[in-house]
Amino acid sequence: QVQLVESGGGLVQAGGSVRLSCAASGRTFSSYVMGWFRQAPGKEREFVAAITWSGGNTYYADSVKGRFTISRDWAKNTVYLQMNSLKPEDTAVYYCAADGTNWYNPTSADFGSWGQGTQVTVSS
Repeated sequence: QVQLVESGGGLVQAGGSVRLSCAASGRTFSSYVMGWFRQAPGKEREFVAAITWSGGNTYYADSVKGRFTISRDWAKNTVYLQMNSLKPEDTAVYYCAADGTNWYNPTSADFGSWGQGTQVTVSS
């Protein structure tokens, strides 16, 4: 199993930017896909972005396409989510996920390991 620790959340004004980090440890070599999900109050957890650990293939939810960028750093075992042009509706707890088996339009069921989450609040 992979252990994940997210960081980088906080309060930001609409139109601003935030970069989230997810440091992975443990059996990282076995984690084919990593991703980001988010959950707003009263809503279900939803997919945000995914990336393959080795090949760099990426996939984004339509709601964030063109504004968010997922990337990974082999040497640091870290996955990033750069979020630009933030909107109030992006407010949520953001979760890093690993041990994924599907990078193309995945669901939460496709991932086996989860971080504790980091809050991102976008003020209008």
